[in-house]
Amino acid sequence: MLCMVGRQAKILEVKCFVQLIPIRHCVVPDFFNLSALAVSFHLLGGAESDVGKNRFTHDSALLNIPQRVALITLNLAPADLPKDGGRFDLAIALGILAASVQVPSLALDEVECLGELALSGAVRAVRGVLPAALAARSAGRTLVVPRANAEEACLASGLKVIAVDHLLEAVAHFNGHAPIEPFVSNGLLQADRPYPDLNEVQGQLAAKRALLVAAAGAHNLLFSGPPGTGKTLLASRLPGLLPPLQEQEALEVAAIQSVASHIPLCHWPQRPFRQPHHSASGPALVGGGSKPQPGEITLAHHGVLFLDELPEFDRKVLEVLREPLESGRWYSHTF
Repeated sequence: MLCMVGRQAKILEVKCFVQLIPIRHCVVPDFFNLSALAVSFHLLGGAESDVGKNRFTHDSALLNIPQRVALITLNLAPADLPKDGGRFDLAIALGILAASVQVPSLALDEVECLGELALSGAVRAVRGVLPAALAARSAGRTLVVPRANAEEACLASGLKVIAVDHLLEAVAHFNGHAPIEPFVSNGLLQADRPYPDLNEVQGQLAAKRALLVAAAGAHNLLFSGPPGTGKTLLASRLPGLLPPLQEQEALEVAAIQSVASHIPLCHWPQRPFRQPHHSASGPALVGGGSKPQPGEITLAHHGVLFLDELPEFDRKVLEVLREPLESGRWYSHTF
């Protein structure tokens, strides 16, 4: 990649993470071309419109940096990977500063950056930090994240995490003026919310035994009976009969919650219990769409998916569950 700054040419590549599918991330290099011809910002590489709109954020955030550049050309390659959201902001800003020789490019060689910039330059929390942290650990790189996401990133044990609150902090760190020590995690809090207790259900001995058998063998279970007999009450007690999540299972559940939730993880996850409404569509149930999102079967991973009022669900919606029920896996190829 050729990056032009005035008449000087040099190689520059800054990496950040893009969400390829809901739970996995891959590295996307940022390629920069700077020129003093005119005030402009060009974004290439198949980025979604919300990424392009963030050029105004980058320009405002960079007002905190003394030296300015006029023409910025940014290419997020490869172009066929989906790119949306504000998670690229911090990497783009640091790439611009490195291309304009305000930050040493060598300092960014083994670093991955994730974070959204405010107009003031403050670094805001983003979604999907845990899958990105696991990918950074596999690549053997350091991860720079907003401080609000630092605890979540540290769930990837062995990963070096740098937590920043402002773009100026990151610039001072990479310039060596004010190095930031790796973030030390205090650990996520254990969720103290108890599961509903099966002992609260009076009678229903046969149904209780069916719940115990289903929990012991991870079997599917169908409740049939007139309204008001306790079917929903019994089903809501099933997660409490399952064993606690193992570490790997908890990481998988936490990664899904990291992608699906706008709030950074603050508690160690429990086994989920999902109860979608009978009007839910097929993509809402199994995931996918033009911008792939996890569906209810993914959000219920290592937990319980309860379809109340099953006959009220659309037949086509129930048919999309056939393959996941038979194979135990679901792949979405929609982009």
